[in-house]
Amino acid sequence: MQIKDFKNIYFVGIGGIGMSAIARYFHSIGKNVFGYDRTSTKLTSELKEEGLRITFEDDLDTIPTEFMNKENTLVVFTPAIPKDHQQLSYFRLNNFTIMKRSQVLGLLSDNLNGVGIAGTHGKTTVSTITAHIFKTSALGCNAFLGGISRNYQSNLLLSKDSPWVILEADEFDRSFLQLHPKIALITSMDADHLDIYGDKSELEKSFCEFASQIKTDGILVHKKGLTLPAEGISTYSYSLQEEADFYAKNLNLLEGFYEFDLIHPEGVIERLRFSYPGKINVENAIAASSVALLSGVNEEELRLALSGFEGVRRRFDYQIRQKHIVFIDDYAHHPKELKESISSVRAIYPQKKITGIFQPHLYTRTRDFVDGFAKSLNLLDEVILLDIYPARELPIEGVNSNLILDKIEVPAQLCAKEELLNILKDKDLEVLLTLGAGDIDKMVEPIKEMLIEKY
Repeated sequence: MQIKDFKNIYFVGIGGIGMSAIARYFHSIGKNVFGYDRTSTKLTSELKEEGLRITFEDDLDTIPTEFMNKENTLVVFTPAIPKDHQQLSYFRLNNFTIMKRSQVLGLLSDNLNGVGIAGTHGKTTVSTITAHIFKTSALGCNAFLGGISRNYQSNLLLSKDSPWVILEADEFDRSFLQLHPKIALITSMDADHLDIYGDKSELEKSFCEFASQIKTDGILVHKKGLTLPAEGISTYSYSLQEEADFYAKNLNLLEGFYEFDLIHPEGVIERLRFSYPGKINVENAIAASSVALLSGVNEEELRLALSGFEGVRRRFDYQIRQKHIVFIDDYAHHPKELKESISSVRAIYPQKKITGIFQPHLYTRTRDFVDGFAKSLNLLDEVILLDIYPARELPIEGVNSNLILDKIEVPAQLCAKEELLNILKDKDLEVLLTLGAGDIDKMVEPIKEMLIEKY
């Protein structure tokens, strides 16, 4: 059977950012969609408002009767689901058709002009900028994104007419090896997910394999300095300001936003204004622009799209932007991402005190990068550390947030999440950052309300 032959689609982990985009897609084409997730979130609430049905109990009794028919039910799951999950175990024992999210994404995109955007950092922002450029141009696009676009308030973009699909190509669990894009962009190959890969060399091999899966006569775009295979395809490099096929000159910070000239193989596009703050996001915009120009987007379309880009939820996401208090929420959860995020904030607010609240994500990542985390957090003026968010992992003896705290040189303290608001109330804050990929996002609204009341 092909996907089109299934009437019912059951999602185990429907609240995941990648899973929810596919669930939205199937719902949009009239499939009967139901899903499980562990906890209610802003995203699951939005899915329910759109008409998707969700249970938060791992119980066979919560599976609707029609989804018990294995002949017309496809089960989609995320690798983050634990192996002892009751519902997923039931589907496996009863020989349902079961596919990983990445396999479904591969099948949905194979017959389109896929643009696969990969990298250990930046892929969500780059893919969302790319999708916005394509969507506002004559090319149009479909897109399955790993973040919520502020322009469209969704992680799914659909077009009946466009042959293009923008895909966030995730290296976790080697998921991106299910994709065969026409164009691939790789932002970075830094060590991460070492619980999956073991070491950096294995991760790099996986990225090389992804690059080798680009369709014949396709295009590879990569951050300058990365070494990747390029047989039978065209290859281009990009960078922020270092000379490459695509890079910026005359970079200027004007009222919190950057203006720059984009150097590209055909010439120069002068005075592009990017309406999304942070120097790292200029680099992300150059990456997205390179793919767009190589695909046929013209200069005026690019200029209009970059000036109108509104950002991504939880990516350098301004919550409050006032003279006396600034509050930014960011998904940064790797030492390099923390460094880029904090440095970008420092460039905009060089004279202000910057306080960061960081929630480490995963015991293994904390163990593997403790020195890097401390070094990046030392770029702040003050640090508040929360406990490690375990996600899919069980605790590791001796691994906790104190490992990072002991290496931080600026004023720092460890704080239980339930005590955070009380601690913040007593602080003299100027610029506040919430940082991390766990459930720290649930604190954003309460912090925002407290700050508005205080200031």
